[in-house]
Amino acid sequence: MDFKDLNLSHRILDALEKENYAVPTPIQEQAIPLVLAGRDLLGCAQTGTGKTAAFAVPILQLLSGRPADQKEPRKIRSLVLTPTRELALQIYESFRSYGRYTRLHTCVVFGGVSQKMQVEKLRRGVDILVATPGRLNDLMNQGYIQLKNVEILVLDEADRMLDMGFIADVKKIIAKIPQKRQTLLFSATMPKEIEEMVDTMLADPAKVEITPPATTVDRIDQSLYFVDKDNKRKLLVSLLEDESIRSALVFTRTKHGADRVVRELEKAHINAQAIHGNKSQNARQTALSSFKNGSIRVLVATDIAARGIDIEELSCVFNYDLPEVPETYVHRIGRTGRAGMSGTAVSFCCIDEKPDLRNIQKLIGKTIPVAQDNPYPMLITTPTPKSELRRRTAAPGGEARKKVSAKKEAAGRNGFAESAKGRPPVKKYTEKPKWKKTYPRKG
Repeated sequence: MDFKDLNLSHRILDALEKENYAVPTPIQEQAIPLVLAGRDLLGCAQTGTGKTAAFAVPILQLLSGRPADQKEPRKIRSLVLTPTRELALQIYESFRSYGRYTRLHTCVVFGGVSQKMQVEKLRRGVDILVATPGRLNDLMNQGYIQLKNVEILVLDEADRMLDMGFIADVKKIIAKIPQKRQTLLFSATMPKEIEEMVDTMLADPAKVEITPPATTVDRIDQSLYFVDKDNKRKLLVSLLEDESIRSALVFTRTKHGADRVVRELEKAHINAQAIHGNKSQNARQTALSSFKNGSIRVLVATDIAARGIDIEELSCVFNYDLPEVPETYVHRIGRTGRAGMSGTAVSFCCIDEKPDLRNIQKLIGKTIPVAQDNPYPMLITTPTPKSELRRRTAAPGGEARKKVSAKKEAAGRNGFAESAKGRPPVKKYTEKPKWKKTYPRKG
């Protein structure tokens, strides 16, 4: 089957051909006809399976076939909600590419930057809006956005929005959208909260499940190195001496850890930059652009910062620190092996991370092969006492085993994804003041 068999208009087919799209991926092949038929859709698919085109292409086709009144300003007829800025930008670019020969206007809004340019574009009229929940709620509260004309709603990366604390914002947004609409929900995993959303938001949905939730892509070659924590940087430098690794995305657990890894790589004359919540939006965009065009070979990132990064032909993903949430491992290694290509995922595990490793292997249902050519084999076999781990975490700048929630990372200084509330928490004082009882002096 090719895209011509999906009853798409010649304008969209021409745009897909320009993007060198010939054969649809499984999720595109199954989802596009269902969306074109007007069905609500639940898509269970990992990242890298082509799901953006699976909803963008049929939305462009449907809206092109329902031309709006040219005498009135354009109104938002399709809304795409997504958790992070980078993912929002990539979806926006996809809509522009696939819809280049249509007359539809697309706009993207996200936090962390001035809203002035976004508001100006909204005022000129928009057919399709791609947004992160925090900024969208802000603009709605200011009266710049009306959603009463939305015909098609898309919730992309629903599980990540749940993890990042955006579900309350999402529900506020949905309350402003007509109940008579078409809803498409995509999620890599299906926790209980997402299942409840499906029951309440989707009407008799068709389900497209390309791979079982929370399983790894089979094309990815996974390997594991047992290494002491202090030797991880040396091991990473050693492995990156392999010139066949043309590009590498390195995941660390913390922002400061990412900066430390970059400094070590630069000492070894390996071009690298970090991308995380303490970086400005411009710095993140510059680092990502440099990585995509090959100016730098290594991008070091935290989980929130890397969410939604779509890089063609990414050679290798390194789990410098194993994630504490097993599902995060699946999302991380899904950065490589995209669009039918092979990929490599390398994980480092110190003695204190062995419980995380067991949870990951239980989730994916397989044992990750241990690499035999390890120049820095693990020597420390006694786990760090919990009291010591707590002491390190409590110390200024201490990050050992520090549990940083996705929401905190998202809401950090110049946060990668805006916080769910869009403002810092207000400290509440509940203790009542103690008043001293005084007595009048005698005489």
